[in-house]
Amino acid sequence: MSSHHKSSPRVSLFCAAALKPALESLGQESLSTEIGAAVDIVYASTNVLVQRIDAGALPDVMIGMSASLQALAASGVLAAGTIVPLAKSGIGIAACPGRKQPDISTVRTLAGTLTAAGSVAYSRNSPSGLYFQTLITKLGIADEVNSRATLIDHGPTAAAVIDGRADLAVQQISELLHVPGARVIGPLPDSVQHYTNFAIAFTAPAARKPAAKALTRFLTGPQAKTAYADSGLEVS
Repeated sequence: MSSHHKSSPRVSLFCAAALKPALESLGQESLSTEIGAAVDIVYASTNVLVQRIDAGALPDVMIGMSASLQALAASGVLAAGTIVPLAKSGIGIAACPGRKQPDISTVRTLAGTLTAAGSVAYSRNSPSGLYFQTLITKLGIADEVNSRATLIDHGPTAAAVIDGRADLAVQQISELLHVPGARVIGPLPDSVQHYTNFAIAFTAPAARKPAAKALTRFLTGPQAKTAYADSGLEVS
């Protein structure tokens, strides 16, 4: 019986894919050591994580898009008042390493670079992809870009510049940086940049779990903030 009491507590975390590089750099082992509990992490887009919660899954702690966390708090899934902003992610463009550096420094040169590309890879249903569709429509180049676009259902769009399916890839900078060999040529120009804000909160039942609070405390602390910044996120 006594050995049962010594088994280390576990804490479950649902984490948006954009923060996966940062959390992986912190290391699951050191996370567990840091908070004195084993951490089980599920990575997926915020929308997929919300679908899992709707289907009955309930993590102790969740990192996701701020608006989604606010909706979950309003419906009583997350503990009201525990939402803490973590970081925001801007959208950037990556190219394969060998190519001449394209110019995306102004809206005009960005439009020129996008229409000159053989193919632009972007995500069909992620926040960055949905915003990109709006942007190219606004710039009047949607038909031209989409006639040769490489649409990605899930996963990193920069994989398409590595395997030759596309010349350019559009996604959140933190996700582009995570693809070995992809070269991030820069963020979108300020006037057309679009940020996704990420936050952390714990679920109502987890409010009674010290390990959930310890994990939240660590992931909002200085060491974690450095990891977010190093992975291409802008720290809140």
